[in-house]
Amino acid sequence: KEIDKINIYQARIKAMQQAILNLDPLPEHVLVDGPLKLDLPDIEYTNIIGGDAVSVSIAAASIMAKVTRDRIMEEYDVIYPEYGFGRHKGYGTKYHYQALARHGPIEIHRRSFNLKLRNFNRSSK
Repeated sequence: KEIDKINIYQARIKAMQQAILNLDPLPEHVLVDGPLKLDLPDIEYTNIIGGDAVSVSIAAASIMAKVTRDRIMEEYDVIYPEYGFGRHKGYGTKYHYQALARHGPIEIHRRSFNLKLRNFNRSSK
């Protein structure tokens, strides 16, 4: 819902800032993957384009985030088996778009991300 409300870029910034500001102790410096502009009073940060290929810390964080997201999607697969989240992990695969066309979006789907969904109708298998 947050992504649909403020867009994915702003939601990513907001989530990152909240995560950083909830650390105890607060870091003195943060490495940021990509060109995000953060509002972090008293915390310096460095933007690194392609950071997961350059920084072991960013690469490790990226792996942790991916594994966590995949586990969440596997939990959603149990709740909503008709969407196949365990199979595609929520990525925009043909199977996922066909399931969306067949069953419609549910509360965990972004409403602002429907470009490819228009290519499928409810009778698609």
